[in-house]
Amino acid sequence: MTPADAPAQEWQVSQWFNTPAPLSLGALRGRVVMAVAFQMLCPGCVSQALPQAQRVREAFREEDVAVIGLHTVFEHHDAMAPTSLKAFLHEYRIGLPVGVDEPDATCAIPHTMAAYQMRGTPTLLLYDRQGRLRRHMFGHVSDMQLGADVMALVGSQGDSRFRAETAGACTAEGCA
Repeated sequence: MTPADAPAQEWQVSQWFNTPAPLSLGALRGRVVMAVAFQMLCPGCVSQALPQAQRVREAFREEDVAVIGLHTVFEHHDAMAPTSLKAFLHEYRIGLPVGVDEPDATCAIPHTMAAYQMRGTPTLLLYDRQGRLRRHMFGHVSDMQLGADVMALVGSQGDSRFRAETAGACTAEGCA
């Protein structure tokens, strides 16, 4: 098995909101998974990434696509505690499952953010039905590009010809 064929690393989440039980990539196998790493005080997250995640959630059947939020706090820790996040999710009517990226006691970067080498928020992670990471993008992703990527994965049914892309080539719009 090559690294591109291996399942992605599990998220490290300390608390979940909007779901009756904790979620994992393993438990979501069989569905395409779109995870949006965000901070509630990030303007691009609030104005673009979270509304886009909600549009994707509405556009695809839950059996085909799971849309997950990862609250990945790497700054202003006191202002973005889980209590504040709970109020934020309620006020902004964000109904998708949201996990709190496990804080690291020794540094500001939480565990999942470090494991995936995220550069900031918003970051979009897109996984195929087998749990393999197929897209890792920092910054705004156009609805057209995201829709094409999700449709390719939904239709691929595990087709390994779908090219894996991870952080590397960066532009002003983010990394692909």
